[in-house]
Amino acid sequence: MDAALLTSEAFWKSSEPLAAGGFSGELPDDEGLSGCVLFETSGSSGTPKWVALSKSALLASAAAVNGHLQVTAGSCWGLALPLHHVGGFGVGARAFNAGCRLEIFGKRWEAGAFREWLAQSQVTHTSLVPTQVHDLVTANLQAPETLQVIVVGGGHLDAPTGQAARDLGWPVLASYGMTEAASQIATQTPDHLKCPYQPAPIPILPIWTAEVTTEELLRISGPALFSGYVMMAGGGWRFFPRENEWHLTSDRVVLGNGEITPLGRADMLVKVLGELVDPEAIERELVILSAGKLLAGTFAIVALPDERAGNVLVPVFESACDASLVESTLSSYAKNAPGFRRLRPAAFVREIPRGSLGKLLRKDLAAALAKKGYA
Repeated sequence: MDAALLTSEAFWKSSEPLAAGGFSGELPDDEGLSGCVLFETSGSSGTPKWVALSKSALLASAAAVNGHLQVTAGSCWGLALPLHHVGGFGVGARAFNAGCRLEIFGKRWEAGAFREWLAQSQVTHTSLVPTQVHDLVTANLQAPETLQVIVVGGGHLDAPTGQAARDLGWPVLASYGMTEAASQIATQTPDHLKCPYQPAPIPILPIWTAEVTTEELLRISGPALFSGYVMMAGGGWRFFPRENEWHLTSDRVVLGNGEITPLGRADMLVKVLGELVDPEAIERELVILSAGKLLAGTFAIVALPDERAGNVLVPVFESACDASLVESTLSSYAKNAPGFRRLRPAAFVREIPRGSLGKLLRKDLAAALAKKGYA
């Protein structure tokens, strides 16, 4: 769809359901989908499904984010994310809610072109994913003075890279969210720009009520919660409405003082020698041990099945990574790692598989390693 339509009142008043992306087949004829926008996602099983968000939920989220980030009618939201992801769609919703300009970066992503576009368009607020921030830092580009806020979502932006971005003038703020929440659940405020960058804790937006279960899993309730899922059943697509005012996520978090610290997904944990291990936590540790020289997304810790240990942990790096840096970082890690967190020798691949927003495709990488006999 044309992103400019998101600033049209007619679009937001229309009750016609819309799939934000290529939906194969026909949408179910169900009253529960009236006025909904659908976003494709996948569960831990990898089975495709679509999250249905009402337009009122999308606008509730937009209003909360705008208020949190001090967006006014004189601001300008810049769109550099795809519309078939809720993060990109939400940018358009925020521009409509604030009655401000929406500028669209309608080119293939390239850090230099993006920086030039920001300056020319006088964008004040935008949303990026960590991979895009890494690119800006790697290119050593200075941010334009007109830019006030970058909301970083879709993954974890490590502290060294976030601070490097801040040092170049990029006003990065950590956020935490999910498609089921119409994008953001928690976001740092512009006041956080006065302090050194830290990825957590993150203030929870006032529209959300959040709780943690005994298993450290997050539950949320609020006006921007999704309406239900559209999934294949009985040979066709069916709408399955949300049946509870609370949504239980698969994310492990710590809550306190109205803030959230994400710990990772529960379905990411693996057993090694009888102990639960979080591969993402090891990745963050390696970034810190390398003083930020190892860029998140250019490597991964992959768990492969093992008869004796349950799983073994293989560090996989892109071939462009500095081999001596990899060796020194892994050596530092090995000095203090207990047996169940020890890593196998490093593997190198030409490129780490990623999704359209730079998200690491762990299952694809694990399958490729297993095929090459790393298990």
